Amino acid sequence: MRARVLAAFAAAVLVTAVPAPAAAHPFGDPQTVAITLDEHRPEVVHVRWRVGGPDDLTLLGVSLGLLPSDRVLLDDAVDYRSTDPALIGSSTQLGAYLLKQITVADGGRQCVGAVEPPMALARTGATVDYTCPEPVGTVTVAVRMLTDLSPAYRTLATGPGGQRALYDSSTDSHDWVLAGAVPRRDTSPGRTAALRPAAVAGGTLVAVLAALLVWRRLRRPRAVVGP
Repeated sequence: MRARVLAAFAAAVLVTAVPAPAAAHPFGDPQTVAITLDEHRPEVVHVRWRVGGPDDLTLLGVSLGLLPSDRVLLDDAVDYRSTDPALIGSSTQLGAYLLKQITVADGGRQCVGAVEPPMALARTGATVDYTCPEPVGTVTVAVRMLTDLSPAYRTLATGPGGQRALYDSSTDSHDWVLAGAVPRRDTSPGRTAALRPAAVAGGTLVAVLAALLVWRRLRRPRAVVGP
């Protein structure tokens, strides 16, 4: 499972490295979701969603009835305008859509979500605060953003301690460890002990090579310049 997620992350990074035209949705930049636990309220889970590209945001606005349907052209190109994010972000339709497409559950019990008013929807995204019945350890987060518009949409998600997941139309739910999560690193005694001799040996080899180089230069005959 971990190998699949990492491979999907690598593939998505390669896709995002190539600029995509406005007509390339949903195969352009992926959406992202960041999942965190509130520092002061252990029963509150924050989920921050960011759209992949501005054309996808316009497409969402059309589907929510906030923008006219002719903003999506016959060739599937999207007529994005700089005023779209503010219009969509200030609507009640976006909040309702977020609460419907993103859900958080603690042990099978649904957490209640509240959408924070987005300040810069296209740049920083939108955040939903989910209040669970009690302090959480592991929660199940479902993300179905834009997959109702096309099953090809996917979302790259990150959580505490370097946790990662890929959401798509076939995998829309994932368990996240929020309480007590720590960054993954190899601190096994065997590996640490093995690295120390290697480091010492490497330093010794460098010193020997440096000494040999100096010795060879000292033995090199000097050119004699005549009168």
